[in-house]
Amino acid sequence: MLTPSTRRRLQKLEQIPCVWEGDRRPLNVPSESERPDAPSECVLWVDGSEGIVRAMDMVASDTGMEAAVRTLLRAMEHPHSPAKPARPQKIVVKDRELLFFLRGVLQELDIALDYVPDLPLIDEIFRGLQSTIKVRPPHLPPQYVRPLEDCAGHLWDDAPWEYLGDHQIIAVQLNRWGIETFYVSVLGMLGLDYGILLYRSLESLKKFRASVLRNESIEQLENAFLNQDCLFLTYDSREEFDDEDLDLSDLDWEEIEPQFGNLHPLEGLRSFLYEEEAIPVLAALEALHRFCAKHHRKLEKETFRSIESQYTIELPPELEADVERIEVTVSTLPDLASELFEMASKHEEDEDADFDGEFFDGSPLLREDLIPDRSLLTLGSIPWDLVEVLQHSVQSHQAGEDLVHQGKGLPVLIVQTTRPKAKETIDRIREAGGVRSICFNPGENPFQGEMFDLGIVQLENEELYLFGEYNQDDPNHREVRQRWDTMSRQAGGYCGFIIAMGATGAHRGNPQVRDMLAFYEIQFVSPDDLGLGMLQMIPMY
Repeated sequence: MLTPSTRRRLQKLEQIPCVWEGDRRPLNVPSESERPDAPSECVLWVDGSEGIVRAMDMVASDTGMEAAVRTLLRAMEHPHSPAKPARPQKIVVKDRELLFFLRGVLQELDIALDYVPDLPLIDEIFRGLQSTIKVRPPHLPPQYVRPLEDCAGHLWDDAPWEYLGDHQIIAVQLNRWGIETFYVSVLGMLGLDYGILLYRSLESLKKFRASVLRNESIEQLENAFLNQDCLFLTYDSREEFDDEDLDLSDLDWEEIEPQFGNLHPLEGLRSFLYEEEAIPVLAALEALHRFCAKHHRKLEKETFRSIESQYTIELPPELEADVERIEVTVSTLPDLASELFEMASKHEEDEDADFDGEFFDGSPLLREDLIPDRSLLTLGSIPWDLVEVLQHSVQSHQAGEDLVHQGKGLPVLIVQTTRPKAKETIDRIREAGGVRSICFNPGENPFQGEMFDLGIVQLENEELYLFGEYNQDDPNHREVRQRWDTMSRQAGGYCGFIIAMGATGAHRGNPQVRDMLAFYEIQFVSPDDLGLGMLQMIPMY
């Protein structure tokens, strides 16, 4: 039954001399979702006298009769244009169960209800809807599905986003199929979205980046996004996860779904490729995969250098392409990367110049925002052979000039977080000039009579960051401190600071070598070197 207030509201609507038809039928919509509750049935209410659709909804197949009533109420109060709000004199349906349900709901609205065996107007509308759906092309031409997905899998394993920022552009020269050069931007270093953008023109790439820096409103950003001229490959998970901090890169390829599409100022976003688009994308991605596999060591270095290689791409015979093979030239564009980086840096400087804040004086300030929230911290040690491996495998390495390889290994602080947060921390350290030292400074809670070791990281710009508070009465911590002090003396006064990813993956709490992104060999100093003295815990009211 309708509530009294809803019934009174509907009774106030003008009642027009017309007959409305209503029905609910399945539509064979190609689903992009594996969810069982994905909408698959269409509820339709039309004005048979005027021949117009008043309201339409897509609902899940297991939704009750209430869905048809909700759509009917919208047809009365908020119909599609050009119809106006009104009540019909009569409603006809071909579903007897729906008819009985409506008789109970629409009491006191003075609407006649009747059963008819056929609804010719609705039949015609549904035929039109179904034919429109059937002509929708598949996401990829059938013969391209396997080659493109295989290529996407190879690039996922290459993980170029681990060493390429989105401003470090790579040119893929085809000179065929209407494409002279793709300008490739790799997404994923920040851990937000993973994918490959293949811009069809350098002008479009520069214009988009300038627009993003210039505009701030959601509407302006959306307009800039839709005005790009590129083909794309993006990655998403096949299943939904509740963990917001889940990094997609922690998933195996079997859990990843590649998605291809097109962006163009006149077409907007299209989540499928035509055959004439699929073939240049396949050739370009295969060449990019070979380039990354061959040169990833060079690309992982801090300096984005000039590199160029040429590849012969064999096209699968089932594609029936106009050529069997194509010569593709792939090259880095360091000058363009510098230009785009400077563009972003200047924007950040301008924003900083607009900040009119007050700063603290020169007194020591202990901050707590270097180590990301929900990170896993471990005070331990690593053997010397692992030290040598990390010196050559991590993306960011800071060498200790006087490090001595004596004793069982090097004491280390390991911070494990998600990839995007790890990248952000590494960037902050790089901007500060590196890490200078680690110290355990004494601290006390005068109200509880407790003494602490305060773990402090000092950066090269002299900023101090708290990474942990350890009770001096804890026997486990005393043992760790004793081992740290001994191993550090044997290593020439050094310790290690490791930043790792994978806090939400299978290696949570036990990062592997491939999870370790940064390794800093730094001095382990005494509290006297920092000169902070005894720090007290002050309650904040």
